[in-house]
Amino acid sequence: MLTLKQKNLLNFINMYYKDNDMFPTYDEMRKALNIKSKSSVHKLISSIEERGFIERIPHKARAMQFKRKDQNAKKEIPFLGRIAAGNPIEAIANSFEYISVPDYLLKNNEEHFTLEVIGDSMKDEGIFNSDIVVIKKQETAISGDIVVALIDENEVTLKKFRSYKNSIALEPANKNYKTRIFGVERVNIQGILVGLIRKF
Repeated sequence: MLTLKQKNLLNFINMYYKDNDMFPTYDEMRKALNIKSKSSVHKLISSIEERGFIERIPHKARAMQFKRKDQNAKKEIPFLGRIAAGNPIEAIANSFEYISVPDYLLKNNEEHFTLEVIGDSMKDEGIFNSDIVVIKKQETAISGDIVVALIDENEVTLKKFRSYKNSIALEPANKNYKTRIFGVERVNIQGILVGLIRKF
């Protein structure tokens, strides 16, 4: 299981390799994912390597390889339109469009869908305007999950979920936005974030 930051980095490495037929440098990874230091990139790479996705080759520049043969395998899952990570937009519309998503972002035998993020309220979690989020469809969440929430049956948003005794808080990851509190009957969870696709 990878964290969101690890998934984002691995996804960038995959896309970079497909476009350039070589792996990115640590500095290119740092700039692409807006990571503060090369040492932070090194820690992320080490954690991805420990989980068996890549293997670094010592003493060579750009030297790594994918360890899992199915690393580039993809699956077609539904694209359901846009979701607000900022000001409210209308609820998700049905769509017949599909997007190819790397298998490693998906939970085995679970139903998934994708959405395009509109807005910047989740930017401090590394989720930016025009990103494609991969969502595992489910109706429950635990505090701290980033969820797709349906509010009052007509507004859909991407926020961090907090559960209290008689209420639910939907938290942004941007100090310019306020946490919104709702009665439990007003919020229905549509799914939880499991991955992210970014086009550079």
